[in-house]
Amino acid sequence: MPEMSRPAGAIDWGVGRYEQIAHHVLPAARVVVEHAAPVAGERVVDVGCGTGNAALLAAARGARVTGVDPATRLLEVAAEVAAEQGLEATFVEGDAAAMPLGDGEADVMLSVFGVIFAPDAAAAAAETGRVTAPTGRVVLSAWIPAGPLFELARASREAIGRALGTPAGPPPFAWHDRDALAELLGPHGFDITTREERLAFTAESPAAYLDTESHEHPAWSANRAALEQRGELAPLRERALRILEDRNEDPSAFRVTSRYVVATARRI
Repeated sequence: MPEMSRPAGAIDWGVGRYEQIAHHVLPAARVVVEHAAPVAGERVVDVGCGTGNAALLAAARGARVTGVDPATRLLEVAAEVAAEQGLEATFVEGDAAAMPLGDGEADVMLSVFGVIFAPDAAAAAAETGRVTAPTGRVVLSAWIPAGPLFELARASREAIGRALGTPAGPPPFAWHDRDALAELLGPHGFDITTREERLAFTAESPAAYLDTESHEHPAWSANRAALEQRGELAPLRERALRILEDRNEDPSAFRVTSRYVVATARRI
């Protein structure tokens, strides 16, 4: 599930088959790239690039693109897709708080639901400030913590926490909140504007959506054994299906809508 953001312990996004569900958030990648409007020759860095949704959209515009992600396997998938589409892009291992890039290398920095998973928001902000050029811009997307998929994410985190015997961590940084972003990025010379967007998730039925996500999403895949051993998997699936059925917007199939923010940070 795209909003299953922080179960106990960090998510290894290379586990599971995230590439099979990345198409769900491709429309949001298009929105982010449209907001950023990279032009031919600009240096674009896609942070948390995953399978390359935003990176490849920017490359198709003629930008010089580098995708950064900690999941080596997803970088390999992104490189394969780039080759298949005849696009030039470089994909390197790294994370939001430690990018293998020099100072000021990004004219445009993108992050489609990527930097929001950084364990240390302040460190990610500092790295963003370092890598972005003095005249550069940053455009990122962040989920608004509300709606059925947020409810599902919370249920999943609770079940995984019980299965692993780990206490709930501190609340994640509010990447969706303009004031919080201004406080975080302002010291690095950025002015922030935000705009709310919506993204619909569809499937043949609530059960079909849950089956795909629960088998492919890294958070489920990484913790499935612990959930089964502790007797948490079946109750979680029941609760998840109930949430999806109760909040389904399409009685003949399945559709739920999540709200998210696109934040643009420009150098002052």
